[in-house]
Amino acid sequence: MTGCPAPAPPRHTALARVTGLDAAEFGARHWGRAPRLVRGADADAFRDLLDLDGVDELLSRRGLRTPFLRLARNGSVVDSSSFTGAGGVGAEIGDQVHDDKVAALFAEGTTVVLQALHRTWPAVIDFAVALSAELGHPVQANAYVTPPSSRGFSAHYDVHDVFVLQLAGRKHWTVHAPVHPDPLRDQPWNAHATAVAARARDDTPAIDTVMEPGDVMYLPRGWLHAATALGDVSAHLTVGVHVVTRFALVEALTALVAHDEQLRGSLPLGIDVADPAQLGPHIDAVRAALVAALDRVSADDVARRVRGRVWTGGRPEPVRPVAVATFVEHLAAGDGVRRRAGLRYRLVHQGEHVLLALPDRQITLPAATEAAVRALTSGGTCTVGSLPGMDEADQVVLVRRLLREGVLVPATHE
Repeated sequence: MTGCPAPAPPRHTALARVTGLDAAEFGARHWGRAPRLVRGADADAFRDLLDLDGVDELLSRRGLRTPFLRLARNGSVVDSSSFTGAGGVGAEIGDQVHDDKVAALFAEGTTVVLQALHRTWPAVIDFAVALSAELGHPVQANAYVTPPSSRGFSAHYDVHDVFVLQLAGRKHWTVHAPVHPDPLRDQPWNAHATAVAARARDDTPAIDTVMEPGDVMYLPRGWLHAATALGDVSAHLTVGVHVVTRFALVEALTALVAHDEQLRGSLPLGIDVADPAQLGPHIDAVRAALVAALDRVSADDVARRVRGRVWTGGRPEPVRPVAVATFVEHLAAGDGVRRRAGLRYRLVHQGEHVLLALPDRQITLPAATEAAVRALTSGGTCTVGSLPGMDEADQVVLVRRLLREGVLVPATHE
């Protein structure tokens, strides 16, 4: 193994797996626009991500606590005190999930919602990291496990896009067009509950179908949906995409123009802000000052502001602390390393240094390391001793630091 060859393109990307389309076609036809239903040719297509045995393991042997589990019945969330309690000797906590209580509630028709599986279940973690990297937006993953012939939630919409992956059993889904298109995070469905109920009751569904294991459905945010299990226990994985919207750019611009002195000035003493006649001239002045201030805001400034939301919205590939520490201790020429999958970063040349910006910090390195750092962060596997622009001893020092910083992992890291 020599040099830093570019990574081979994956045969089946995470996005293609759930859409059956390449990124360009999915983006043009469906992203943020219209649902897509994909029938699976293989009932076990998503068994590697999660199955009912995995659900039982999570509920009984993984020591889950709230909010990693939520229960719902008749469209309402069940009080967590009814299925959690003390962890017992050696676990001084009071909200650990009690599997026997969950079992009793499930038998009575309660839906189990396993939340944040992108943080607790290895296969889903890896899938979420890969999908988020392709989409450019943070993702989360929840599993919904519904007893036979039960409905977990009434018609509603989500404030994020979703991919629904049917894992087990069958579910009848009805999907209706939005009553409030492209909702923001602070515009939940219950603010439009009357319109949602009327649309679901009176209008012809855009999709009325039974999903079976291996099927996938994509729903842009705002599309109404409800699901009912048919026959046996049904389970599906919902991958939520926390899309970065144009309004996020508005928020960034608003925050950045706070640097403008004219826009921070006080309104006159004694003004009646309820009187449009008094307020009108000041609104006109602010509009003019705002336009001028916005013209002075650079795209770089906005990017720095917005990227924080995306970069901290998800986590990259997990790191094995003990294995990495051992690898670092014995690092030598010939060892292979690669950038941590899903890591968000930006490398900027600045005078005598290069700055490696990460989600939570910034690493300053000598300018002489730039070519090597660019090779190391390219995504391919690099061999210590063959990095450009540095001698072997300096390469070991650089790679050791980036391993300790969580930028790199051993090429054998799984």
